[in-house]
Amino acid sequence: MTKVVRMRPGDRFELMGGEGERFLAVVRSIGPRQVLVDIERALVASAPSPVEITLCQAILRSDPMDYLIQKTSELGVDRIFPFFSMRTVAKIESEKFEKRVRHWQGVAVSAAKQCGRPLPARVSSPTSLPELLIGLSGEECLKVVLWEEEESMGLKGLLKESAKKERVIGMVGPEGGFSMEEIRMTRKEGFIPVSVGSRVLRAETAAMTLVALVQYEWGDLG
Repeated sequence: MTKVVRMRPGDRFELMGGEGERFLAVVRSIGPRQVLVDIERALVASAPSPVEITLCQAILRSDPMDYLIQKTSELGVDRIFPFFSMRTVAKIESEKFEKRVRHWQGVAVSAAKQCGRPLPARVSSPTSLPELLIGLSGEECLKVVLWEEEESMGLKGLLKESAKKERVIGMVGPEGGFSMEEIRMTRKEGFIPVSVGSRVLRAETAAMTLVALVQYEWGDLG
């Protein structure tokens, strides 16, 4: 059970602005409809990762998707593009897209506050895989797609052998994986199929592994 700690006048806490600013503040007064605080001083924001990571994630069921957004945000992903693929199990009605994105963005904001990130990951509105690929066609960066049937190219080896890039776009499929046709579509747009080893990982675990490996090899992890 989570313990709720109620703040009182005189208590200090951190405030985070919309552009990543952080301040040390103190509670001045607490009323039924408002809380007044005084900002004591600005805090030094942590430096951003040297690599910008975009995660393209096939939409998962509610709880795994929330968990994925939370953990990849903590690991330093910058953008998250949810998309529908041929084997996507979770269904979202188009009129509920805006509500779902607000929820996902709230998860990302909470994760940023928890781990001290200057800015939360930006979560985009869901789209189809073909539409997503069209939108990413002009991106100049390393593009990889995790594919469980890839046997010759591992993500770790690719990162070690390639010249460091400032941006990486990683794509992860749904619970049932990508179809062969979808892999052909991603190859056509410059994505390199890679594996993360011999283990069969859940989709949300695979996404976290992808982000962690990129941050370890090219970013600020470890």
